[in-house]
Amino acid sequence: MAKLTHIDDHGQAQMVDVSEKAVTTREARAKATVAMKPETLKLILEGGHKKGDVLSVARIAGIQAAKRTSDLIPLCHPLMLSKVSIEFEADEKNAQVHIVSFCRLAGQTGVEMEALTAASVSALTLYDMCKAVDKGMVIKAVQLLEKRGGKSGDWQADEVSA
Repeated sequence: MAKLTHIDDHGQAQMVDVSEKAVTTREARAKATVAMKPETLKLILEGGHKKGDVLSVARIAGIQAAKRTSDLIPLCHPLMLSKVSIEFEADEKNAQVHIVSFCRLAGQTGVEMEALTAASVSALTLYDMCKAVDKGMVIKAVQLLEKRGGKSGDWQADEVSA
């Protein structure tokens, strides 16, 4: 079984020392889904929300969140991200918005937490902007889809949740 890298031999939390790791290109994609009333999704897609372009604001929030992940997750390293993108896919049949984030850098540690944070904060922002019309929205299925690079190599989720 793999060892938890953020716990030292005495059971104390620690920041992982990455100084001996090679600088390589590292990428990660993550996903979050926001379920809502069909009317809420229609309002978002038609741009009729009085607060403005919901998806543009959620995109900017996700990008900012990725850049600030080390301020939010205590043992994360501050990273110099070279790319962050947020894409939205409307699922009108199920009244959902799927959010996919992508992060890349050349560095000594991975960007999984940054991708997960970006997707999560984009979802939270979507909720915040639409809560006046739909307090029952549900943020679900926040997950890492894939990561590339680094000592542990590439990884991809076996199954993607809805």
